[in-house]
Amino acid sequence: MKTSNTQKLSLGLFIFITTIIFVFALYLIGNKQNIFGNTFRISTVFNNVNGLMLGNNVRYSGINIGTVKNIEMINDSTICVDMIIEDKMLKHMKKNAVAAVGSDGLVGSMVINIVPGKDFSEALKPGDTIKSYNKTSTTDMLETLNTTNDNAAKLTSDLLKITAAIKQGKGTIGMLIEDAEMASDVKQIVINLKNASASASVTVSELNKIIKAIDYNESMAAVLLSDTVSANKMKSIITNLEQSSSGIDSVINNLNSVVLDFKYGKGTVNYMVNDTILVNNIDETMENIKEGSARLNENMEALKHNFLFRGYFRKLERQQKKEAEKKN
Repeated sequence: MKTSNTQKLSLGLFIFITTIIFVFALYLIGNKQNIFGNTFRISTVFNNVNGLMLGNNVRYSGINIGTVKNIEMINDSTICVDMIIEDKMLKHMKKNAVAAVGSDGLVGSMVINIVPGKDFSEALKPGDTIKSYNKTSTTDMLETLNTTNDNAAKLTSDLLKITAAIKQGKGTIGMLIEDAEMASDVKQIVINLKNASASASVTVSELNKIIKAIDYNESMAAVLLSDTVSANKMKSIITNLEQSSSGIDSVINNLNSVVLDFKYGKGTVNYMVNDTILVNNIDETMENIKEGSARLNENMEALKHNFLFRGYFRKLERQQKKEAEKKN
C-alpha cells in the first residue's frame, strides 16, 4: 500500500514538473513568436528571400520587433512576406521604411532588417506594404567575382604581351625606351615646346599690359573698341580714303601724261620749257618793257612840272580830291 502511494506521489510530481516545464516552454516560444502579445501585420515583397523561413526574426534599426508569419510565392519573380510586429512599435514606424533580407551573423539564420526612411513620411498603418531592397546573393557575388577573375586574367595576359613588345622596341613607346636618339629628339621637342610656351606667355603678358594701358574714357582705341558708331564711321573714312587714293592715282597718271606732253610735245609750253633761245628773248623783252615803263614814268613826271601841262595836272588833282570827299 505504501509502495503504491509512493509511486503515485512520484508520478504526480513528475507530471506537475513536466507541466510546469511545458507551460514555461510554451510561454517562451509564444513570447518569442509574439503569440500572447498585441501585434499587427505588415507585408513586403522580395525577388529572392535567400532562405528566409517562417518564425525568423524581424528587426527594426537592429531591435527585434517581430517574426515572419507567412511566405507566399506570387509568381516566378515575386515573393510576398507577411510579418507580425509588436503593437508598441507602430508609433515609431513610417511608410517609407525599407525591408531587406539579411543574415544573423556569418552562419546564423536569416532575418528581415527594416530601416527607417530618411525623408518625412506618414505613420505606418496595420496591413500596409513597405518597400523592399533586394541584396545581391552569395551566388551572384561569386559569379561576379568569377567574371572579374577571368577579366583580370585576360588583362594580365594583354599586359604581358604589351610589356614584351615594349622590351623588343616595337611601337612608339618601345622606340622611346630602346632608341636613345629618338628619346633625345623627343626631349628636344619638349624643350622647344616649353620655350614656345614661355614666349607665348610673355607675348600674352605684353598684350595684357597694352590692353590695361588703354584709357577707356579718353583714348581713341577705346572708342573704336567700345563705340560701334565711331567704329562704323572710321570704317567709312577708310573706305573713302581708299576711293580717294584711287582717284589720286588717276590724277597723278593724268599729270604725268600732261608733263610728258609738255616735255615732248610741240606746243608753246614745250617751247618755253625746252627752247632756251625763246626763253632768252622773252627775258630780254621783259627787261625792255621794264626799262620803257621806267622811262615813261620819268617822262610823265617831267610833263607834270612843265609849265604847259602844269595847269592840266593840277585841275586833275582837284577833281580827284572832290571825288574822294564825296565818297567820304
